[in-house]
Amino acid sequence: MRTGDFAKWTRRFEDERERRRVQGDPDWGQSATLHPAVWASIQRFQVGEDGDGANLVGKAEEAGDGDYAQAIRLFVAEEQNHARLLARLLAAGGVPTLPGHWSDTVFVRLRRFLGLRMELLTLMIAEVVALRYYRALRDGTHDSLTSDVAGRILSDEQRHVPFHCERLHASLVELPRAMRRPVMAVWQLLLLAVSLVVAADHGPALRRLGIGRLRFVADVAASSGEVVSAVLAPRPDAWTSVD
Repeated sequence: MRTGDFAKWTRRFEDERERRRVQGDPDWGQSATLHPAVWASIQRFQVGEDGDGANLVGKAEEAGDGDYAQAIRLFVAEEQNHARLLARLLAAGGVPTLPGHWSDTVFVRLRRFLGLRMELLTLMIAEVVALRYYRALRDGTHDSLTSDVAGRILSDEQRHVPFHCERLHASLVELPRAMRRPVMAVWQLLLLAVSLVVAADHGPALRRLGIGRLRFVADVAASSGEVVSAVLAPRPDAWTSVD
C-alpha cells in the first residue's frame, strides 16, 4: 500500500466527528416506546457494537500505514459511539443493556485468531448485515427517537463499508488473480449463512419492523454483489447503497 492512500479516510472520519459534535445528541428527553421483541433485538445489536477494538487497531498498526491505522482508530470510535447511542436509547425505554450475547462472542473470538485480511472480511459480514438492520429500524417504527438513532448509525455504516472495501482491495491484490473472485464467493456464502442466523434470531423484531425473515435475507444477499464489485475494483466515491 502506498503511504497516504488512507489520508482521505482519516479526514472524512475527522470531518464526521466534528459534524457530530456540532449536531449534538438526539433528544434523550423523549421517551421511546417499542414492542418487546424490538427492544430485545436492539439489546443484542448494542452488545455487537460495543468493544474497545484493540485487536483490530493493533493489526492495523502492524500493517505499516499510519494513515490507515489512524482511520481504523476513528472507525472504532464511531462503533463505540453506536454502542453508546443504543445504550441511551434502551435507557430511554427503561430497558437494560445485556452483559453479552453468544453471537457477539463467536464473532469476537473468531476475529482475534485471524490476520487483518480475514478479520476485515469477517467484520464486513457484520457491517453489511447492519446496513439492512438499521434501515429496517429507522423506517419500520413510528418512534421518533428510535428512527433518529438508527438513522445516525446507518449513515455511519454507509461510510464504513466502502472504507473496508478499499482496504480489502489492497489486500486481495496481493493474492494471485485467480484466487480473488473465489475468496469473495466464499465470503458471499458466509454472509448468506450469517444473515439466515440473524433473520432467525431477530425474526419477531423484523416482522414488527415490517420486513419478514426471507425479505431480510434476500436484501442482504442482493447488496453483497455491490460489495464484491467494490472490493475487486474499488470506486469508493461511487458507493450507491440504498439509504
